[in-house]
Amino acid sequence: MNQEVIIVRGNHTLKGDVRVSGAKNSALKLMAASILGQGETILHNVPLISDIELMSEVLARLGATVVREGHTLRINTADVDSCETPYELVSKMRASISVLGPLIGRFGEARVAMPGGCQIGARKIDMHLVGLEALGVAFDVDHGVLAATTPNGLRGTHVYLEFPSVGATENMLMAAVTAEGHTAIENAACEPEIEDLANMLNAMGARVAGAGTSLIEIEGVPLSTLHPCEHTTVGDRIEAGTFLAGGALTGGPLTVHGIDPAFLRMAIMKLRAMGCDVETGDDWITVRREEPLSSVDIQTLPHPGFPTDLQAQFMLLAALADDVSVITENVFENRFMFAAELMRMGADVTLDDHHAIVRGVDHLEGAPVSSTDLRAGAALVLAGIVADGETSVHHLEHIDRGYEDYVGKLASLGADIRRVSADSLR
Repeated sequence: MNQEVIIVRGNHTLKGDVRVSGAKNSALKLMAASILGQGETILHNVPLISDIELMSEVLARLGATVVREGHTLRINTADVDSCETPYELVSKMRASISVLGPLIGRFGEARVAMPGGCQIGARKIDMHLVGLEALGVAFDVDHGVLAATTPNGLRGTHVYLEFPSVGATENMLMAAVTAEGHTAIENAACEPEIEDLANMLNAMGARVAGAGTSLIEIEGVPLSTLHPCEHTTVGDRIEAGTFLAGGALTGGPLTVHGIDPAFLRMAIMKLRAMGCDVETGDDWITVRREEPLSSVDIQTLPHPGFPTDLQAQFMLLAALADDVSVITENVFENRFMFAAELMRMGADVTLDDHHAIVRGVDHLEGAPVSSTDLRAGAALVLAGIVADGETSVHHLEHIDRGYEDYVGKLASLGADIRRVSADSLR
């Protein structure tokens, strides 16, 4: 476990320019998709984060070789000869369930340990299984391991997902590219990361249409026609939204580069509703604020709705707004654990089932706090930047899963921040 702590002294300063890394939630699935390429796939703009290292280990255990050159990964899956992912790796990261689809697509079988990850909800994989079963996959659970087989091969199908699950959409997509015939996924997830995955699959020789909309259609192709490719990961919209929240918090101006503003339409709309000026370009967004923060109501929803991964950052903004905000969490049931840590710093938050009633306060006070999940950790660091005195943020393993050089980037924007050994605080 990471034994370091982030120390922040409140100085209300975040301004300047910052470039976001490649999207974590895209890069992990692109890495999994490389299994279908049966050779050396080259991925650019891959973030330097612990989740990527874990996925690299998962692929290596399957028989792939993964070489990192800066922000580029060279993944050779020609010698992948195992269909089983090890529990000790998979249990640390829920995204590793995404190897299920490509393993089935390549070998017609897979053994994948049940996933782990952030403690923000059950994140059941029922929809993954229902969708794959419709393609002809049979499942058995053996001591915590999902054993998948295709007794009659993969066949195209029409599936209507009961919820636009990102993971279920991705796993179905990666299996269906080698299924015989036509597959339609209705009520599919529309996240930009889905479109990024489809673009890479098409570059590998797959035939996918409609990614980024609620109806994805796939014409299956023989596995032998798929090949490796070279692909650049899209920018991380959640990292971009986190820095934009920081700019809104302190006034900015703060510009994030390397992100398509269309990925963050709802977040930008809420920033403007809270009194921020937001400008956009082809691949940049600038936020500034001169007036007090206004209260706002937010409901998290699948894309293009407000992203659940920005809920904590915007709860922080609401905590310093001029009135009462109501935040409704519709995606993950345990994601309000962040509220308890924010209340340690003086926020006024009342929880009622999946609603958080946030009454704005004049200021926050520095305090020792703990990251309860990836996005909560990032938001607590931002809170320390505007709090009175010193804030120490613990359990950095969560932040390291999704933010590359978070401390360095914030320091470059003017934050008084450093990362130290926990032993130095004793």
